[in-house]
Amino acid sequence: MKPFWWLPAYSRLPSFCIFLFVTCLLLPGISSAAPSISLSKKSGPPTSGIVVSGRGFKPNVGVDIYFDTKDKALIATNGEGDFENVRIHVPRRARPGEHWVTALERNNDKGAQKPFLVQTDWSQFRFNPDHEGLNAYENVLTPKTVTGLGLKWSYTTGSWVSSSTTVVDGVVYVASLDGKVYALDAHTGAKRWSYTTGNVVYSSPAVADGVVYVGSEDGNVYALNAHSGTKLWSYTTGGNDTSSPAVANGVVYVGSGNYNVYALNAHTGAKLWSYNTDSVVGASPAVVNGVVYVGSWYPGNVYALNARTGAILWSYTTGSSVQSSPAVADGVVYVGSADYSVYALNARTGAKLWSYATGDVVYSSPAVANGVIYVGSYDRHVYALNAHTGAKLWSYATGDVVYSSPAVANGVVYAGSYNGNVYALNANTGAMLWSYATGAFVYSSPAVANGVVYAGSWDNNVYAFGLPDGDQGKQEAASEHPDLKTLRPDFSLKVSKLVAAASRH
Repeated sequence: MKPFWWLPAYSRLPSFCIFLFVTCLLLPGISSAAPSISLSKKSGPPTSGIVVSGRGFKPNVGVDIYFDTKDKALIATNGEGDFENVRIHVPRRARPGEHWVTALERNNDKGAQKPFLVQTDWSQFRFNPDHEGLNAYENVLTPKTVTGLGLKWSYTTGSWVSSSTTVVDGVVYVASLDGKVYALDAHTGAKRWSYTTGNVVYSSPAVADGVVYVGSEDGNVYALNAHSGTKLWSYTTGGNDTSSPAVANGVVYVGSGNYNVYALNAHTGAKLWSYNTDSVVGASPAVVNGVVYVGSWYPGNVYALNARTGAILWSYTTGSSVQSSPAVADGVVYVGSADYSVYALNARTGAKLWSYATGDVVYSSPAVANGVIYVGSYDRHVYALNAHTGAKLWSYATGDVVYSSPAVANGVVYAGSYNGNVYALNANTGAMLWSYATGAFVYSSPAVANGVVYAGSWDNNVYAFGLPDGDQGKQEAASEHPDLKTLRPDFSLKVSKLVAAASRH
């Protein structure tokens, strides 16, 4: 056995001293652990709520939460250097593109960052299930900037494009009378995939949870993988399915030429219920507060159905065919009819509140924004009507039939006409701000998302219109990656109260 003095010096120390020695060696590693943060979501529109949680900060210190360079919240870490469930909101003026959320210890440069993508999806016909046709998040195009719109790209399909476009996660989904559904890159127009149905497609795609839903004249409703175009399921109604699906709470609602309205399980395609209207249902259903609102051709009824069971709640008979899709806002259903009129009905009872007579049939679906109804008519006009009284505020003559349903975003109304033009009108005055001449009828309803206007034409093309790249670059300057050392705390902030963990989902 070797002598005691051969052992390393530290092994001859008392055990308590050895413990202190090892602890001192480990402390630097503990104190230098890099902070990290997690976000409840990676993307969303302006005004979105984001829940932020953090790890690895100093214990019991103040941490400021920034969106870009703006200090939005102050939170205190616990004894382990963590914090959870701090809610902040994306600024209303945050432009589309990548932004940054930063958690930074107050009076220190120690922090962590995560990117957040500001984007607005136009996920189904008329924007969302209530069919208001309003993108309330648009902050790039305004009555002043829209005059600078130019063609960003166009994509040529194999036939006329009657379908309206949907825009989700940087992809444009649209259908054509060549029987195909297309997925196009929203920035370049490059085709990502296409899927061929068995007949022409008038229906506008709806996108939810990574799935594209669309009807075809072959009598089927299809569910396609949004990333690959692979068919997930199809449901055969047996009628010509020109209706654009509406998706809400895991259910697909769609009308058919076999006179029925269907509710299908969005995951499996299994039929949940159907309701027979005794006439063709070509309009897209609107779904609000557990009620499905839809019109049928003859005798021109508007129906309110229980969204869970399909039981009829009420019906209202207009003077002719209802091919317009209802819009629902503030307890009122707005819809057009082939009897030349636009109707406002009580959403709970179906009682008529008012009607307005245009000069021809109204197949266009109304849009609702800021107490005003915007709708097109075969009398070649786009109308703005007071939502409470039906009084005409203004009308704009396009020069030909307006079947296209108007879209509204940030003070601008967008609509197409059979004269081949896409128009941008001042929402307050009806003055024309911009127009673009395609090569044929514009039957498609425009979609507006992330500072770009998308529309289809019977010249076989899908179009994307946006501002010049230089202007867009200036608008996104605030999204540059912030340097931690340049961030300045807001000393007026009080320590935030934590939100419940459930709000992270």
